[in-house]
Amino acid sequence: MTTGGRIDAVLSSSPAPVQMLAERLADCGFFLYLGRLSGLPVALEGALKLKEVSHIPRDAYAAGEMKHGPIALLGEQTPVVCVATDASVLDKMLSNISEVRARGARVFAIASEGSKEVAEHAEQVVYIPQTDVLLQSILAVIPLQLLAYYIARARALDVDQPRNLAKTVTVE
Repeated sequence: MTTGGRIDAVLSSSPAPVQMLAERLADCGFFLYLGRLSGLPVALEGALKLKEVSHIPRDAYAAGEMKHGPIALLGEQTPVVCVATDASVLDKMLSNISEVRARGARVFAIASEGSKEVAEHAEQVVYIPQTDVLLQSILAVIPLQLLAYYIARARALDVDQPRNLAKTVTVE
């Protein structure tokens, strides 16, 4: 399958489950995003989109560093969005997810198809097609952007005119 075909697959399979998740999480007051290696920039981008369009406080962290601060913010109502697509660090990510769950937080994950272990640890998983590790980020960011979009819509916010954001960047 081509990269474009994989993107189309994510776009056709993600919206319904992501929209249902967004409706469940729209009233949450804080989100934590976690990722490792190539999953960290994906987590950062997902968190940024959530902040920009939904105006929800959030934090994004390297999963291996979560014990140094963000773990103190976790509670039973805290949604934690984990990017668990990189097979080379999947065992470590699953360990982080277990730590988060042990503190009562709710875990939602983005994982590669066939990664059944993630489903054993997360409340809900959105799967992306298997692909090269360098292309996973392109696919994994799509459900996170959809999540931010649907949460903003559930909160009756204008996603086309986010508060206080410039549509263009000027350089002086």
